[in-house]
Amino acid sequence: MTCSEAHQALRASVSTESLISLYNAIHLHFNVQRHLMTRSGSSPPKDPSPGEPRDSAFFNRLRRGLKRTRDGLGSAIDKTLGKRRKLDIATIEELEEILLRADVGMPATTALLQKVEERYRKADSSGLDLTQCIKEEMTAILEPCERPWAPQVAEPPGLILMVGVNGAGKTTTIGKLAHRLHSSDTSVLLAAGDTFRAAAIDQLREWAERCQVPLVAQNPGADAAAVIYDAVCSARARKIQWVLADTAGRLHTQVDLMGELGKIRKVVKRIDPSMPHEVLLVLDAGIGQNAIAQVRQFNETIGLTGLILSKLDGTAKGGVIFALAQEMRLPIYFIGVGEQMEDLQPFNASDFIDAMFTLGAPEKNDPA
Repeated sequence: MTCSEAHQALRASVSTESLISLYNAIHLHFNVQRHLMTRSGSSPPKDPSPGEPRDSAFFNRLRRGLKRTRDGLGSAIDKTLGKRRKLDIATIEELEEILLRADVGMPATTALLQKVEERYRKADSSGLDLTQCIKEEMTAILEPCERPWAPQVAEPPGLILMVGVNGAGKTTTIGKLAHRLHSSDTSVLLAAGDTFRAAAIDQLREWAERCQVPLVAQNPGADAAAVIYDAVCSARARKIQWVLADTAGRLHTQVDLMGELGKIRKVVKRIDPSMPHEVLLVLDAGIGQNAIAQVRQFNETIGLTGLILSKLDGTAKGGVIFALAQEMRLPIYFIGVGEQMEDLQPFNASDFIDAMFTLGAPEKNDPA
């Protein structure tokens, strides 16, 4: 369906006021001159494969960002086990307490310790390196969620919806993803779909200017579906590859606001039935087991394609990533470990575990 045909179809489901706002916005955004060269291709570049050599600067940022989780989980496990080769009931109980305190969650904790106990029983007389065993089993829990973020679209533009609750770092994450795409010669347009907060629109405008990418926005209170619809039509007209759309922060228990996500999906499908191509949920790593409830509800409402775990640098309870991996089995594309652009990092299970357990002197250029 063309944008013109979709405009006609949209008349049946939106008010006259919404249509007026929509058409005004279509004319307004063409007055916003933010130069973008049109580039070939329809998918962002892939991240390095797990087999490639580790970038030490990249790993050091991860290591610094996970300091609080390392102190509360990795270092606590190291301290408990030391050089032990014996796994007794008291040790298991102590490990269980450490894992639960770090928000690993009961299902993941139980599965992890069962695997460790099985390996311990099967170990030969030389014994088992218990710390290494736990690291390997932790990696095994996370690895199914490690996938490179490489969304595909047959005919640009592709639409990426960003969802999450207030305070999760959603708008900041959108800015960092825009920077990542734009820096990799992939054209991107931002859509200010969080029309409930004027501050959210202003914040996204700042990110658009910082990343030198165009923005489509309307006034606070405008219809979010109309804003995102307009953004997709604009990107198609300007031959831009991807639209990154912000949405209003909402609690997973707010039925009316959650229902608006369904409306957005219904409206954009009139342009392209395959839209949205990605729906990414941004989760604050510090919220603990509530993350599970959020993922379930958002997934039921709009259908998630992946997760981004933010603010890992601000919590000692980064163990929630194991709970998410064990119970939800969704891709974890990125983790946020700081405020800088480069601190949104592709998720790599083995790097995450190594950074969580790394002790001793900092690596070169690592001030931590």
